[in-house]
Amino acid sequence: MSIKKLLIAAGILAMTATSCSKILDVNPETDLDASTRFQNLEDYRFSLIGTYSLFRDPNYYGGVDGNSNAFGLLPDMLADDLIETAESLFSEFVFSSWTYTAREKQVEEAWRVAYKIINQANITLQGIDRFAEKNPGTVARIKGQALAIRAHVHFDLLRYWVNDFNRNSNSPGIPYIVVSDYEQKPARGTVRETYDKIEKDLEDALELLSGQDVNQGDERAYIDADVVKAMLARMYLYSNELDKAIDYATQVIDQHSLAARHIFPQIWTDFSNDEVLWYIAFDAGQGTPGGNVYAPTQNRSQYGPNQDLIDQYDVNDIRPASYYKVVTDGSGADRTVFSKFMAKFTAQKRPDGVVNFKVFRVSEMYLIRAEANARLTAPDESAANADLNELRRARINGYTDESLSGQALLDAIELERRKELIGEGHRFLDLKRKGVAARRVQRANCTERCVLAPSAPQWVWPIPQPEIDANPGIKPQNDGYGG
Repeated sequence: MSIKKLLIAAGILAMTATSCSKILDVNPETDLDASTRFQNLEDYRFSLIGTYSLFRDPNYYGGVDGNSNAFGLLPDMLADDLIETAESLFSEFVFSSWTYTAREKQVEEAWRVAYKIINQANITLQGIDRFAEKNPGTVARIKGQALAIRAHVHFDLLRYWVNDFNRNSNSPGIPYIVVSDYEQKPARGTVRETYDKIEKDLEDALELLSGQDVNQGDERAYIDADVVKAMLARMYLYSNELDKAIDYATQVIDQHSLAARHIFPQIWTDFSNDEVLWYIAFDAGQGTPGGNVYAPTQNRSQYGPNQDLIDQYDVNDIRPASYYKVVTDGSGADRTVFSKFMAKFTAQKRPDGVVNFKVFRVSEMYLIRAEANARLTAPDESAANADLNELRRARINGYTDESLSGQALLDAIELERRKELIGEGHRFLDLKRKGVAARRVQRANCTERCVLAPSAPQWVWPIPQPEIDANPGIKPQNDGYGG
């Protein structure tokens, strides 16, 4: 669906909703002019909650058979950490085999739902400033979150749909949509222009949310100032603005601790939010974030963890027990499954696959700061080692600090990202941001479709053909996909 068509069809929320205390209670329904239909700030609050609810889409952070979970588990299927199994229903085969085209439906769906969320955020922003004089705090909270969502989703689009992450690149970027207007036919702009707009939205969001209480108690369902700082740290790592990445990662780390080893497993069953900065809330009937990899209720594993990665964990590491399980299939044979999102147990003592998706965690900030320090023109290897060792100490009982340098240090940080962040939306994109000269997928324990070469066009997703057909101004198509 094109952006133009999407803006006509994109919804905001049911204005008749009777309970909106949680994200889970609201579903978008129909487009409207917020400046005339929204009569008070409660209407805008409902709209914001509806915006959050769209992240549960199976093509964003959800995950069921036949849907890509594009910004969650898919980067590991595109790369080398989750490998297709004999139980596959071929739902993501076009991705794991890198055979997607401009007419691939799941690529189109990822594009569509991303711009749907952006449109909903724009509706939430439309006309809200007229309430700012009497209710400055409430307006700041709603507006800041909507701006951060808009920036976050545009950045996710940039990660898949552009080939050059350099901050000053004049290569084609992505359309940056800031108004809800179904008549627009946006051009792509450049990568630099896209970064500028993402950065501006995040800076404005940070100013609005600083000092604001957004979440209640230990919930992390809403974006606060620290989440915005985490977004900035991630963006600056991609754009190679390493000093800024270090700065913002440090600001988050200074406010949040890593989970204790005995608490860490509880993060993945939603019994603890320690070190979680922002999650997308899921409840029964609203999706299973890991369901397109391992469906516990059906005991089907379409993609299994690469044994090469599992072998990299220390024997005293707490993560394998939280991320992987050995289960018995229908024939009585044991196999290892990716169980990070197996989630809570039902009354029948079976995991239900329903768990909040963790979008940002403190551990990523340690890894961002470690990598950025190691990649500085004048590397601060002492600081990089300190962060790497601190994360490992939190995860490995009896860990002894190491002191690494040069490429060995960079390799260790990259491996730690694989071990820590598997299934959270990173691996393929981590490889991609190395640049055309260095990136490569090289799958171990693989017999076919094992290598994606650095120059392959599949590192960049195609603009969906229906979008190009509806909006000629969005050209050029990405290299290797025609048009």
